Amino acid sequence: MSKSVVPVNLSEKLSQFSEVWSQKKVAVLNDYEVKLAKLKGEFVWHTHEDTDELFLVISGRLTIQLSDGDVVLAPGELFVVPRGVEHCPVADEETAILLFEPAGTLNTGDAGGPMTKAAEILN
Repeated sequence: MSKSVVPVNLSEKLSQFSEVWSQKKVAVLNDYEVKLAKLKGEFVWHTHEDTDELFLVISGRLTIQLSDGDVVLAPGELFVVPRGVEHCPVADEETAILLFEPAGTLNTGDAGGPMTKAAEILN
């Protein structure tokens, strides 16, 4: 069976890594990347000026801090942070998420700094 007709098993992909705040690319759709990440602790306040960002919680619980209030996501829930909106993801417990955003989007948006990492391809 060719790779293009093999489904992506998210649980299997998540079992292949343990580091937090490190995005893993698992699929490409047109000019968008589907990425997995494990989160724990607080990230960095940042903005993506040119794109929305979709967060889908697979396991755990994610709080997305926004200037006008927090959004709390449980497994199976998603939230789209609109372009240009400053936000800061926080996970009090280890949380697995799926991200959907344009290829090449930096995880720290406009903030830069030591937490900036390019997404790695996960085979």
